[in-house]
Amino acid sequence: MGSTANGNSGTWRNWGGTVRARPAREVAPASVDELAEAVRRAAEDGLRVKAVGTGHSFTSIAATDGVMIRPHLLTGIRGVDRDAMTVTVEAGTPLKRLNVALAREGLSLANMGDIMEQTVAGATSTGTHGTGRDSGSLAAQIRALELVTADGSVLTCSERGTDEERAVFAAARTGLGALGVVTAITFAVEPLFLLTAREEPMPLEKVLADFDELWAENEHFEFYWFPHTGSTTTKRNNRSAGPERPVPRLRGWFEDEFLSNGVFQVANWIGRAAPPAVPAIARISSRALSARSYTDIPYRVFTSPRRVRFVEMEYAVPREAVVDTLRELKAMVDRSDLRISFPVEVRTAPADDITLSTASGRDSAYIAVHMFRGTPYQRYFTAAERIFTAHEGRSHWGKVHTRDAEYFSRVYPRFGEFTALRDRLDPDRRFQNDYLRRVLGA
Repeated sequence: MGSTANGNSGTWRNWGGTVRARPAREVAPASVDELAEAVRRAAEDGLRVKAVGTGHSFTSIAATDGVMIRPHLLTGIRGVDRDAMTVTVEAGTPLKRLNVALAREGLSLANMGDIMEQTVAGATSTGTHGTGRDSGSLAAQIRALELVTADGSVLTCSERGTDEERAVFAAARTGLGALGVVTAITFAVEPLFLLTAREEPMPLEKVLADFDELWAENEHFEFYWFPHTGSTTTKRNNRSAGPERPVPRLRGWFEDEFLSNGVFQVANWIGRAAPPAVPAIARISSRALSARSYTDIPYRVFTSPRRVRFVEMEYAVPREAVVDTLRELKAMVDRSDLRISFPVEVRTAPADDITLSTASGRDSAYIAVHMFRGTPYQRYFTAAERIFTAHEGRSHWGKVHTRDAEYFSRVYPRFGEFTALRDRLDPDRRFQNDYLRRVLGA
C-alpha cells in the first residue's frame, strides 16, 4: 500500500460547520485494490469505515470514529463509450472536473445540481439533484456502478445484470454509504447542447397561481422566494439552437460574485448582528437582481458559485402538494417572530426507480430552507419540518432533518427492500455510523 496515505488524523469538519469527527485513521487509496485492502484491514481491527467527499452534507452521513476513506486520489475519467453514450468516472472526481472534461469531449450530463464542488460519489449517494420536468437527479443518470463491499470484494452492478446486481443497482445509486464504498460510476451522457436561461423577478402569488403552467412549459423551472416579502426570482432553462450568448464577464462578476456572494454576505452579517433589520434587507435583496437572459453550455447555466456559508434543510413533497406546502410555510413565517435572511429555493424532479431516492416512485417538488451559518436555525427548521412532514415529505439525506427509520419506512414504499439488501451486503454493519443507525435502523 505504498501510495496510500495512512495514519492518525485530526478533527474532520464539514463545509457547513455542523459536523465534526475524529476518525481513528484516515486512508487515501490510489486504486480500487488499495481501497479493498483498507476495508479488509478495518474489519480485522474491528473498525467501521466511511468514505468522505468534500463535506458538503450538513448531516453526519460521512462521520466516523473508525477509518475515514479520502477519495481524492481516485479521480479522473476511466473511459468514454461513444456508442453507448456513457462516461465512466472514478468516485472521487469533483463534479466540476467531470463537467469541464465532458465539455472538452463535446459531451454533457442531461441535468445537474446548482453547485459542482462535490465528488460524483458523494453527490449521487446523498441524492443531489437540480430541477427538471423530464430529467432527474444525478443518480437517475447512472447506468452502472462499481463498489467495494464489506468483505473487501469488488461488485459491479447495472440494470442489465443478475437479479441481485439489479437490486444492488436500484439501491446503490443513492446508497447513503450504507452498502459499500463506491469506486466508479458510469453516467449516461449526450452531445453537448446549449441552454437559454431566463431569470426574472415575479410576485410569489403569481408563481403559485401559475406553478403548473410554469412547470409544464419549461424543461427546468425553479424559483427563490424571499421570506418577509411577496417577491421571488424565477429561473427557466430550456434547450436552445443558439447562438451562444454567455453573460458578459463584467455583468456576470457584478451579479454572481459581487451581489449574490459579496453584498449578500455583508447583508447576512448585518442580519445576524441585528435581526430586526432582516425584513428590510430581504426587501432590498429581492429587488437587487434584475431580469436577464443568456445562452451557454449546460454546466455554466445549471451551476453557480455559492460562497456564502449556510445551513440547509430540504424536503421533497409530492409535486401536486407544493403550492399548499409553500402557502403554509409563508403563513408560518408571517405569524412568527422569525427573521430569515436567506431565500427559500423550490425545484422539481420526475419520479425515478431508485429505492431511496427522494423522487422514488413519485413526481416531486423540493423546498429548501436555509439560514446563514452562525445564526440559530433550530426554531425555523423545526417549524418548517412540521409542515413538510405533514405532506409526507422526504428529507434530503445530506441536509439537516430530525426523522428516523420509523418515519422513512412510512414515506418510502421500498424502504424494507433497501434494509434487506443492506443485511445481505453488510451484515456486520462495517459501514454503519450514528446517522445510518438513526435513518435506517440498527
